[in-house]
Amino acid sequence: MAVVPEIPESVNGLMADLRGGNPEAAGKLVGFFYPELRRLASSRMLGERSNHTWQPTVLVNELYLELRRIKSLPVDSTAGADERNAFFGLAAFLMRRLLVHHARPLPARVTKVEIDEAAGLFASGEQSLREVEDVLSRLGSIDPKLRAVVEMKAFEGLSREEIAQRLGRSVRTVARHWEFAQHWLQQAIGA
Repeated sequence: MAVVPEIPESVNGLMADLRGGNPEAAGKLVGFFYPELRRLASSRMLGERSNHTWQPTVLVNELYLELRRIKSLPVDSTAGADERNAFFGLAAFLMRRLLVHHARPLPARVTKVEIDEAAGLFASGEQSLREVEDVLSRLGSIDPKLRAVVEMKAFEGLSREEIAQRLGRSVRTVARHWEFAQHWLQQAIGA
């Protein structure tokens, strides 16, 4: 077993960057500790069912994606003292959460409808797209930022914080834009 030499200063700096929400720090930490993370994932997978659809590599990849989503972490009172253990504690917690989330059944709220019945309920895909574009254009004529907020939230799945950063606005302003746009869209679609 090859031991990767640890450079405490770089780990401390990367953890500080991760706590500040830097997604590149997540990638560097995962790359730096990949063999150990893979072993941790393997040990976590031992407790899972035998026909599990994930492999340890998938779990590490999902961990990486979760780490990239971190916007900020509270600074631990012992921060800097043992950042390596803090990172592995966080990784173990996130792996456990990912496995629990993956094991949950799909929501039972799905309504089954026969294909023949559903065919008449929806317009063709092209017509639906035109209707969506028309509604968004009308919303954009009120204020282009309203349309931008809706597109980023609905189509890109961005959080309010991410939208605020992209638009150079406050989170509160983005929240007001989103609330107004939701209400306006409900009225426009209902008409």
